[in-house]
Amino acid sequence: MTPDTAPTTIKRIYVGATWQEVTSGCSGTAVFRISKKDGVVYYLKIVKNSLNQEMLAEKERLEWLRGRLPVPTVLACITNDTDTYLLLSEIKGLMAQDERFSEDIPTVIRTLAESLRRVHQVDTANCPFDAILSHKIFLAQQRAYDGLVDVANFDEPRKKGHIEALLKRLLETQPQTEDLVFTHGDYCLPNILINPLDMTLSGFIDVGRAGIADLYQDLALAVRSIERNFGPKWGLLFLQAYGLQTVDRAKVKFYQLLDEFF
Repeated sequence: MTPDTAPTTIKRIYVGATWQEVTSGCSGTAVFRISKKDGVVYYLKIVKNSLNQEMLAEKERLEWLRGRLPVPTVLACITNDTDTYLLLSEIKGLMAQDERFSEDIPTVIRTLAESLRRVHQVDTANCPFDAILSHKIFLAQQRAYDGLVDVANFDEPRKKGHIEALLKRLLETQPQTEDLVFTHGDYCLPNILINPLDMTLSGFIDVGRAGIADLYQDLALAVRSIERNFGPKWGLLFLQAYGLQTVDRAKVKFYQLLDEFF
C-alpha cells in the first residue's frame, strides 16, 4: 500500500509529487506525507477494507467538524476492491510533544488546556456521533471477545494483566454518571498541532473517535500523554489550567483503562 497504488482519481491530485511514509500504526493504517513542487502538502491514509471502519469514521467526523474546529479538509475518499484511501489537506504546525517546545512547557500546557476547552464547547445539539459510556463499554467487550485488543501495547501498570481480569475491572469501576460534551476521543499530544511561532493551536488530527462522551474521556488521555512526554507534575497542572477545581481520580484511571481496549 503506497500512494503509487491509489486510484487514478486521487493520484491526479498529487501527480508529480514526492512522498514519504510517516507511520504505519497498530490499526494497520499506513500514512504518507505527499509534497508537491509548489509547496502544497497532503496526507494520504491507506488501510485494508477489512480494517477501514475507523478511517471512514474519521472522514465523517472531519466533514461534520468543518467550520466548528480547525481540522484537515477531506479532499478524497475512495474504496476499491481491497483498500480504502483517504486524502487530507495539511494543517501546518508541530505535534505538541515536539522537542522544540521543551523550553516552554508551561505555554504548551496552557495551549493544550485552552484547546481542549474549545473542543468541549462544540455544540452537541445536532451531533450524530455517540461515544457515551454504554456504547464504548459494549465495543470494548466486543473487541476483547474478538481478540482485537493489543495486549502487548498496554500501559506499564497493566502489561502483566490478563484481558479477562482487566475487562472485569472495567465493568466494576465504570462511573455511574457522565458529564457529556463533544470530545476529541484521542486527545494525545501527537494529535494536537501547535504553531511554533506563537505557541497557539494550529489544529486537531486523528478525530476518528470523536463524539459525545464524558469530558474525562479527553482529560484522562491528555494527562497520560502529558506525563509521558513532560513528566509527572505536568498532568495536574494541565487539569488546573483546564479549569477543574477538583479532580475525579477514579474517572481518570477508568478512562485510561478503557482506552487499553481500543
